[in-house]
Amino acid sequence: MKNHHSLRKNRVIRTGIYLPVGLILLQSLLYGFGDPITKDAFEVMPVFSLLTIRYSIAFLVLFLFSWKQIIADLRSSSVRDWIVPSVFVALTYIVNNIALDLAAATSVAFLRSLSTVMTPLFSWILLRNRYRWRQIAVQIMVLPGMYLLCVQGGLSGFGMGEICAILSAAFMAASLVFSSGSLQRISPVTLTAVQSGVSALFAAVFAFLKEGGIQNIGETSPKVWGIILYLALACTLVGYLLQNLAVQKISSRMVALLQCTCPIMTTFFSWILLGERLSVPGMTGAGMILICVILSIILFDFSENSIQEREEK
Repeated sequence: MKNHHSLRKNRVIRTGIYLPVGLILLQSLLYGFGDPITKDAFEVMPVFSLLTIRYSIAFLVLFLFSWKQIIADLRSSSVRDWIVPSVFVALTYIVNNIALDLAAATSVAFLRSLSTVMTPLFSWILLRNRYRWRQIAVQIMVLPGMYLLCVQGGLSGFGMGEICAILSAAFMAASLVFSSGSLQRISPVTLTAVQSGVSALFAAVFAFLKEGGIQNIGETSPKVWGIILYLALACTLVGYLLQNLAVQKISSRMVALLQCTCPIMTTFFSWILLGERLSVPGMTGAGMILICVILSIILFDFSENSIQEREEK
């Protein structure tokens, strides 16, 4: 009878991860479509000017519709609950864009995927969350897949751009780990709004430091404004919100692993929109990533404080 109850409980836990897994896959889909169309916007508007407008629109729209909940959450929580994950998210994308300016995009994409390994490490150091060696093995297996997908011709060297890409991976890992704790005390909507606002502030600082202020607004065509609106509403507002909803239900390390599907989505939409072709090594790498993700969903329970994991230890 006890075994039957345990199996039933495990089945409920297993079913419960499918929705958050789907949320992260949807986030990767939105980002995958956004990456290739962003190129058109960057031809007209400098990077940090665009990011400032993108994050500001996301913050203002979310605040307009949810200001009462956001203010109530901020009043009832400590500053640390929302400022720490928000700063790390802002640093992730600011430093990532600096890396893209200094190094090859393929090298940056691969080095940024190191967050898959850094997230469980930070989770262990900061939250004392342990997990089994089989889970470590599956997450490490993602790295050769990412290498084949993103860096088919080898790394472009190792300089400041690559260092920034590794820092971006570390900031992403830290943001996921700290968000998992913060979301126990504030809502995903509030955290998404603060993350968007802090990202807008950081981007504005870099826009004035590197670009002399917000540039080329008057020269922006309706097509580019459409791209900016998609990036603001779909990639930032909805993307951040999907991630925060998922982190409430599954562990930060599972989220990091699932986000490795983003380059696959980007490759797919680059083929559809730009005619870019994926080589055999690239297809092999994409297959390896998908196998690792599927294995993780089937074999492991990735709730942050899983009863099942503690019992098996």
